[in-house]
Amino acid sequence: MQTAAPGKSRRLAAATLMAMENLKRFLVALCAAAAAGVASIIFVLIWVLLYKEGLAWDGGLAEFNWHPVLIVIGFIFLQGMAIIVYRLPWTWQCSKLIMKFIHAGLNLLAFILAVIAMVAVFDFHNNAKIPNMYSLHSWLGLIAVILYCLQLVLGVGMYLIPITPVSWRAAFMPLHVYGGLLLFTSVIAVALMGITEKLIFGLSNPKYKDSPPEAVFVNILGVLLVVFGALILWIATRTSWKRPSDQILHTRHTNGGGEDNTKVGPVLCQLSDGTDAEACGDVRRRSAKLDDQAN
Repeated sequence: MQTAAPGKSRRLAAATLMAMENLKRFLVALCAAAAAGVASIIFVLIWVLLYKEGLAWDGGLAEFNWHPVLIVIGFIFLQGMAIIVYRLPWTWQCSKLIMKFIHAGLNLLAFILAVIAMVAVFDFHNNAKIPNMYSLHSWLGLIAVILYCLQLVLGVGMYLIPITPVSWRAAFMPLHVYGGLLLFTSVIAVALMGITEKLIFGLSNPKYKDSPPEAVFVNILGVLLVVFGALILWIATRTSWKRPSDQILHTRHTNGGGEDNTKVGPVLCQLSDGTDAEACGDVRRRSAKLDDQAN
């Protein structure tokens, strides 16, 4: 037993080092996503304030400008943050139930802002005698809002109402995850269609095809939205960055592993040698069931 201790210590040290490297990669991806998201918000605000008529609620073009602003802030940035909020390591000490409320709250706020953005467009069109719902952008945008509402209602019903059967939660989870990622990707695609449509209709002298400064500026906004979406999807789909179940976190915290173990333990699981990773995967699967039953 004494001869095995040094080897075990070396393996633990190597796994800890790998876990810290994994944490660094996560933080780099998170900071890059946050930077792209914040830059997108700044760009859309500069666009409407500098190149357009500003912001107002008067039925004119300034009211329409709320549409791109609220879509970028709510339907894209807040939705992206809601998707990855479970993966923030400093939130792992919070209970899963609290994180569910935060996840739902961010999505609800994103939905409210999206609805206000839709109202701004309809109000502007009605005042300007412009037909509603004639473009592919408007069709897909309305479908996205309706499906997002359905996703939100079903998510609350399945995961925030205690009487929902555990078997229903487990069966619905893959669809919930897939639906969230699909909607997020679709919203960014629809937003790109919208800003391109606005540039084509809104620029006349010089035209969009002549690449005036506004066109170049808004094209950069589109690139930022794509980068933000790509980084959010990368963070959301990395298995090694997934939040461990509450059962695993509780066990690691109470088994005498010490403070350092608590900090790196959640990501250690997926980074040690193949045997340890396979064993930890079994623990994850068993404890996930316990976690669902507890919540």
